[in-house]
Amino acid sequence: MPEEGVQLTPKSELLTTQEIVALARLFVQEGVNKIRLTGGEPLIRPDVVDIVAQLRKLEGLKTIALTTNGINLARQLPKLKDAGLDVLNISLDTLVPAKFEFIVRRKGFHKVMEGIHRAIDLGYSPVKVNCVVMRGLNEDELLDFVALTEKQPLEVRFIEYMPFDGNKWNFKKMVSYQEMLDTIRQRWPELERLPTEASSTSKNYKVPHFEGQIGFITSMSEHFCGSCNRLRLTADGNLKVCLFGNAEVSLRDWLRSGVGEEELIQIIGAAVGRKKKQHAGMFNISQMKNRPMILIAGGSRPHQRLRDPPGNVPHLKGRIERKSVETANWTPARSIRAPPSCSRRAGNWVPLSLLTNCKVLPQRRYCSRWGGVTPQSMCLNTDAASDQSQTHKDSHSLSHVSPEGKVTMVDVGGKSDTTRTAVASALVRLGPKVFPLVKSNQLKKGDVLTVAQIAGIQAAKLTAQLIPLCHNIPLTLVAVTLRLDESRLAVEIEATCRTSGKTGVEMEALTAAAVSALTVYDMCKAVSHDIVIGEVKLVSKTGGRGGDFHRAGGEGGQK
Repeated sequence: MPEEGVQLTPKSELLTTQEIVALARLFVQEGVNKIRLTGGEPLIRPDVVDIVAQLRKLEGLKTIALTTNGINLARQLPKLKDAGLDVLNISLDTLVPAKFEFIVRRKGFHKVMEGIHRAIDLGYSPVKVNCVVMRGLNEDELLDFVALTEKQPLEVRFIEYMPFDGNKWNFKKMVSYQEMLDTIRQRWPELERLPTEASSTSKNYKVPHFEGQIGFITSMSEHFCGSCNRLRLTADGNLKVCLFGNAEVSLRDWLRSGVGEEELIQIIGAAVGRKKKQHAGMFNISQMKNRPMILIAGGSRPHQRLRDPPGNVPHLKGRIERKSVETANWTPARSIRAPPSCSRRAGNWVPLSLLTNCKVLPQRRYCSRWGGVTPQSMCLNTDAASDQSQTHKDSHSLSHVSPEGKVTMVDVGGKSDTTRTAVASALVRLGPKVFPLVKSNQLKKGDVLTVAQIAGIQAAKLTAQLIPLCHNIPLTLVAVTLRLDESRLAVEIEATCRTSGKTGVEMEALTAAAVSALTVYDMCKAVSHDIVIGEVKLVSKTGGRGGDFHRAGGEGGQK
């Protein structure tokens, strides 16, 4: 819920029960076999049970689903089930009551849990739980949500944080599917992938012997636009062919103007025919004007009305049930004469609507070649017209760079679990003014060495959030020690990290040492800024197929 709330739509602008059923009947006649009532919050409509009952009578409709925040679910679910509700999704982003109240801006956590248990008691299986994962808010609860599926018929669906108006989307808050999967596999390495339908929006997994399962909605990191067969009709009657698109067509206005079914089918067909091959990408979407997610099924916004629907629109029947039109309004770039200022790679797909004002951003590439870099080596190449096949052949020597020269996260799934330990160190030169105050513990901010020790331990545990391509790994040990070196008027810092897993902990040890050093500076800067942080380095690491490393005499080497 946005902090400032939302403006309620006048009742006269909302679809009536009869209008919802009339439009639903039209879609079902044209091949739609599943309808979901979602929100906003559908259970606040007093006619929701009646809507479900009337939808149930539509011949050809196989599934009626509902997504709810769950607060009023326990009380209404028996009537909804009797009316014909087949599938249930409940939105729940946290298992901590206080955090729940912070997120939804009202109490009600226990009512939601009561609704989940009531659904299980009434025989819904699985009961789907939708959880939007946000860094710094609830990513630390991933394992707790998975644990819910052990003895209950739940399907927890982890949803990547998506940009909508009012939700203050930030890329740094987004936890990707691969990062979530990596975290869960550290706890349950036996996690297995389940088969799904071609048009499914979820990548499903299951821990063997667990009653329930989990899924991932990867709209941002791995979109599924090409197989998406969903249309959305908002509570005020606007048709959206893409959740992330801001183009809408008012079916309500056409319906109330008295047009016939065939004309409505043409209008819907025209909208579907304009559906793009894929959404604009998370960074572009975040800059677009679109409804807040809470108003996707309601609310008020300007909309487009097709005044002259084309008479030659292909008939809609069967198209929605199959894959959506994957290449509508798209064409290979090489088949179109582009303005002279536009440079494209062969085979790229460009929306026709962009050809009149073409601006192609260059793709930046990196390689790991050490020394002898020339323009021909393709290192840090930003030439958009360069041939993609000329990627530098040595780029694979950096583990975080793909053969195409793109940044990538290393897949450690094939590695063996071993005990891995790393030690890192840092030195903070305090100088003659600060050192005696630290030694005698007389600084106004408090005990410098203790605070810096705690900061280093915390930093080690947060490394994956600070260093983008680090894996989120369970640490079995974090030890940070700080010693005063009177001969150098300095603080010596040593951080040790250990794990039992598939990847090493040198980054965790280095992060602990570095943040501990920064904390020493922060505690002392009020006395003097003449403090030097230096010699942040890896001292040793053991475990893993890369071999051990031990620094001796200021140098390091592999063993």
